[in-house]
Amino acid sequence: MSLQFIANYVILATSGLLVTKNYYMSLLYPFLIITTLYAFKFYEYSDDLNEALSRSIFGITIGSLFLFAFCKLFDIQFFTKKLMLILLIFIFILPFLNYILSKISSKTIKPIRYLVVGRKSEIYSILKEIEEKSKGKYQFVEYINPSPVTFKEKIAQYDNVLITDPQLEKEIGNELEQIRQTHKIEYLPNLAEMVLKRIPLEVMQKFEEYYKVYFDNIEESPAKRVMDIFFSLIGLVVYSPVILISAIFIMIEDGWPVIFKQIRVGKDGKEYWMIKLRSMRKQKTDGPKFADDEKHRILKIGRFIRPTRIDESLQFVNVLKGQMSIVGPRPEQVPFVRMFEQQIPYYSLRHKVKPGITGWAQICYQYSSSVEETAIKLSYDLYYVKNRTVFMDLKILLLTLETLIFRRGAK
Repeated sequence: MSLQFIANYVILATSGLLVTKNYYMSLLYPFLIITTLYAFKFYEYSDDLNEALSRSIFGITIGSLFLFAFCKLFDIQFFTKKLMLILLIFIFILPFLNYILSKISSKTIKPIRYLVVGRKSEIYSILKEIEEKSKGKYQFVEYINPSPVTFKEKIAQYDNVLITDPQLEKEIGNELEQIRQTHKIEYLPNLAEMVLKRIPLEVMQKFEEYYKVYFDNIEESPAKRVMDIFFSLIGLVVYSPVILISAIFIMIEDGWPVIFKQIRVGKDGKEYWMIKLRSMRKQKTDGPKFADDEKHRILKIGRFIRPTRIDESLQFVNVLKGQMSIVGPRPEQVPFVRMFEQQIPYYSLRHKVKPGITGWAQICYQYSSSVEETAIKLSYDLYYVKNRTVFMDLKILLLTLETLIFRRGAK
């Protein structure tokens, strides 16, 4: 992956310098193009030419629009017709270049072989997922429930040590200290988060004390609130014509009201009224249901405004009122929250931050339609709560755009 980033940066920077002679912008603009390509998951599909090409089209197009707006805003003479032509050509060149580099990397990169300190029965499924997600970069060859003697005998055969159980680690503490100069000692939470971009609940349970430190010290950033207000105002302005047209279609198809109101659970477990455009027929139900159980109620206009998230655009009002954020865990119905809190460990930790219109779990995982799927989706929410930054929020906004274009997400 790093080889692809470097190659893409060099070719973009060189082309910018050749056609514009602007040294500083030629060094800066590749970051914007590569960021939007990354947001559109272009680099995840470098070994699939067709998928990479479609993502290159959208990524470079959106990146070029941002670059054009930036240059206009600050009156920078950089985005010329020649540069626009170069970027158009790169839409087709970069997928082929990265495909070749991907094949080269897969043959030259040596996998990292781990000796795992832990019980295979407890963490095998997670480590298998890490192996698959890393495309074999990490290989977990042998599991031991160690004694100091056994550990010393086996460690020479492996590159690194992976600690998956803090209790077992204590039994070989001295031996681990002795090999720190020759072997890297890694811990499952760090590796799982780095590769999977989520916190599996099994890992959370094993390393509960480690995670408790993070989740006990969650604070909202003032910069995030400024970003929420800024993007909400822009969102309401941009979406207002679409909201009006959608409301008219809802009224024609199923009458009043066009706005759906429901109590949801927000930050610190506080309840609030969430609003959105109504996308389902008026009908009394016998309690909360997953979306899959209510497909028959979706309006014709709802089949358009739900996948495109237009129905949720009114939630910008909730954001302005401070009840929600642009980015955060999905706000859930009160009965569902009470049920999940009883059945899924650590579920209440997602309420350490404000719920969001979009979020890490929403773009990384399908819409959950069972308790088991909700538990998996929670692992992405927990990752966001622990690792959130303003830059991560901006990344999620770009990924949300990718989700909408490729029609993944809401049902």
